[in-house]
Amino acid sequence: MVRKWMLAGVLGLAAVLIVIIGGGVFAQNGDEFTYQGELEAPEFPEGLSWLNVSEPLTLEQLRGKIIILDFWTYGCINCMHIIPDLKTIETLYPNEVVVIGVHSAKFENEGVTENIRQIVQRYGVVHPVVNDKDFVIWRSYGARAWPSLYVIDPFGKVVGRHEGESVYEVLGPVVAVMVKEYGDAGVLDTTPVTAIDPEISKISETPLLFPGKVLVDEAGERLFIADTGHNRIVVADLNNYDVLHIIGSGEPSLNDGSFSEAAFNSPQGMALVENILYVADTNNHAIRAVDLGTQTVSTAAGTGSIAVFYPEAGAALDTDLRSPWDVTYHDGVLYIAMAGSHQLWSLDLASNLASPYAGNAREDLIDGPRLDAELAQPSGLATDGDYIYFADSEASAIRRVEIASEGRVETIIGPVTLPEGRLFEFGDVDGVFDEARLQHPLGVTLADEGTLYIADTYNNKIKAINVKEKSVQTFVGNAAGGYFDGAGEEALFDEPGGLDYSSGKLYVADTNNHAIRVIDVASGSVSTVIFPNVTVLLPEGTALTDEPLSNEPITTIENPFADETLMLEPQTVAPGEGTITMNITMPIGYKLNSQAPFTVIWPEDGVVTLPDDQLEYRQIVPDLPIVFPVTFTEGETQLSVDVTIYWCEAIKETLCFVDRGTVIMPITVSADAQGSNVELAYNLVPPDVEDNTFGN
Repeated sequence: MVRKWMLAGVLGLAAVLIVIIGGGVFAQNGDEFTYQGELEAPEFPEGLSWLNVSEPLTLEQLRGKIIILDFWTYGCINCMHIIPDLKTIETLYPNEVVVIGVHSAKFENEGVTENIRQIVQRYGVVHPVVNDKDFVIWRSYGARAWPSLYVIDPFGKVVGRHEGESVYEVLGPVVAVMVKEYGDAGVLDTTPVTAIDPEISKISETPLLFPGKVLVDEAGERLFIADTGHNRIVVADLNNYDVLHIIGSGEPSLNDGSFSEAAFNSPQGMALVENILYVADTNNHAIRAVDLGTQTVSTAAGTGSIAVFYPEAGAALDTDLRSPWDVTYHDGVLYIAMAGSHQLWSLDLASNLASPYAGNAREDLIDGPRLDAELAQPSGLATDGDYIYFADSEASAIRRVEIASEGRVETIIGPVTLPEGRLFEFGDVDGVFDEARLQHPLGVTLADEGTLYIADTYNNKIKAINVKEKSVQTFVGNAAGGYFDGAGEEALFDEPGGLDYSSGKLYVADTNNHAIRVIDVASGSVSTVIFPNVTVLLPEGTALTDEPLSNEPITTIENPFADETLMLEPQTVAPGEGTITMNITMPIGYKLNSQAPFTVIWPEDGVVTLPDDQLEYRQIVPDLPIVFPVTFTEGETQLSVDVTIYWCEAIKETLCFVDRGTVIMPITVSADAQGSNVELAYNLVPPDVEDNTFGN
């Protein structure tokens, strides 16, 4: 029997659920250098996928450089917040310091290299990035949180670790001292790294670049597009999509003035109040007001500086905000999805007072009175006048809060009833309330009939929610992702980030396809917006020689965790009702992790059929063995099952592991057989993990 299994242990997996804030601890060893490591930095494993380089890097070849390892995952807003700090360090020390992003994915969709490539391009990350999808590097360094940063000295020794934000504040002085002392000692290599090959330089000129949100003005017959990657707002005619206005110079900056003078930085959600368009200017940590009559832009809230972790109410223009991602309006108040502080905020347009509206700024999925409830990176808003509906992306949930003064937060779809592990419970399961599963949704909109449509972003789908029944169903799209204009599951999207409804149509910001898609709700058919005067969206002199998108359907998607498999011995059973028993055992002194779900994804198969509600099984600490009911039909098959198991030491509770892999089960169903049960048996074996906590 072939027993090959992907194994990746992670230190302190439970701690990953909390973004740890605080200064790094740095050893001060020896008289020669203030910051000098003692333990050898673990080398990067071979065979991993790299981005922004022409060839994989090794720590050995980078000897003489000061290295900063940034452990991140791209859906994490805190990981996004430190990008400017890292860019500052890279700018100050372009040849002395090498930043390497170690992408250890939280969500399954984030583990796909092509998706990481899109994010690297979207956020302008130019330093090397390695896809650590199996947590191998994470484990070897003992990382515990996103983001975590490790500093390595020119001799290849780990100096220390910093977890959380405030990266330049903490690491800037450390790096400055290291550059001075190691430079004076003549051991610092200032030769440029020739392998750097930024992905951002490979982006083709497209009319739109990573559009994040879209807004329909039915009365004014206008379509507003947050052209996020181009740092601007595009206004088009709703009937023929002629481009009417381009708002913003395209420079990633904060500048008020005329449409051509004004500047945004990664704008996202929008709300129209009379003839003023309010914009969540995410990376400027501001709310901008676009006067469509005078064609000028001003700042309505925010100072341009990111707020501390628990921002307080104050005068709008004197109050720091924290990554506002969407806005919606009702009765004189602009409501803000403050993704960076895990809250909803309100901006009273009469008094210009900005204040928290829902959420206590702690990241979790806990319902209750609106200021006591806990949210997780809200990123999309819609309102019917009675409730604010929001996509709580890191909890993979759709929630709402009453607009009434004593309103409560309530989850419509999401794993709120789980005692633990709510932020790690996600998937692609249609159904009711907390049995349904989403994966990092970013957008919501209400239709005339009361249906709530959502952009289930990491599942590459548009889904419909029956709010009264608290149930969700896939409307259009396919988990495979890609680009294809069609109907129903035939249509393909690539991480859609926002959507809006008007007159029987859904307008979708299909972010990674750099396009706006239109869905006819009655037929479920999808088309793509084509701008008749498209050249005004492109730099002067750009030649349109190629279509920006290919309408060829993508029918398969690589399973990012299926690099290795466990091949079982062939088994034979009789046709009819039966079972598959998953018998997973582990050594004495170990237990399943209570912070992350035991996951089994079954295929649809003609020989072995499971109930629909069992095809995606996710359970926190299930009773073992697990027995799945099945129906066997005569024939032969090789059943391919994807399994993810999180488990930990039971006594010390400091060392946890994640086993991810594919089990191949050769099964013959024959009338001559006697049995009705197939057994999947596997014994978990902990790997040898060195103590690489570096004294922190």
